[in-house]
Amino acid sequence: MKDSKAEDQSDVSLSFLAPGIESRIDELCRQIGGREQAALAAGVSAVMLRRYIKGESKPPFEVIANLAGRANVSLDWVAFGDKRRPADAPKSEAPPVDDVLRDTLGNIVDSSEFVFIPRYGVKAAAGHGQSITDEAPTHAMAFRRYWVENYLNAKAADLSVLSVKGDSQQGVLNDRDVILIDRSQTSGSAGLYVLRIDGEIIVKTLQRLPGGILEVSSANPAYKPFEVNASQPPDDFAIIGRVVWFGRQV
Repeated sequence: MKDSKAEDQSDVSLSFLAPGIESRIDELCRQIGGREQAALAAGVSAVMLRRYIKGESKPPFEVIANLAGRANVSLDWVAFGDKRRPADAPKSEAPPVDDVLRDTLGNIVDSSEFVFIPRYGVKAAAGHGQSITDEAPTHAMAFRRYWVENYLNAKAADLSVLSVKGDSQQGVLNDRDVILIDRSQTSGSAGLYVLRIDGEIIVKTLQRLPGGILEVSSANPAYKPFEVNASQPPDDFAIIGRVVWFGRQV
């Protein structure tokens, strides 16, 4: 309602405003942290704020007061251009522009809408495997929280990102593909899994057979399938997690 009220007043000409009000509002936007945040502080839409800056519409007193209060500057300076400038005023509590998360077009992004999943440098080999190393994540990859929780039905804390190396899953998972694994899914029901066998991690297809047997197979027929007794697995065997997503460079 506040936005509507302020915009309804925008056609009222405020003759007391000194020339240059447009540039002063633009300067306040930069100090507050960008036009999107300034529009929120002013109680108007970003479109209306741009009209004020372009001189297409005169801002009502409420907008001027809101901007001055948010930037912690003199109302007289905003309206009349005198007394202290924003640079001379006490610092606003608004985050610096560089601290605001933005997309490539400059639009503000709400970081709470994303989860940041650790990516590890160790590769899940889709061939004969690669030795496991105990290493810290190299970086994190962002995934939309809604997608993780509602489509994957997963918890962010259970997810990890690895890359694929090798050709045993060629056509399903290719060399250098990026995979997202859910470490809470270790039942071995039919699907793609990251496994640890003999000190190596590999990505294979699992299928449960009668008698507690797991068939471990590859998409590439050059790699022979083998079986693991899930009731009495080898000492160094573990299902690390199920592959729930992959990404690929075209």
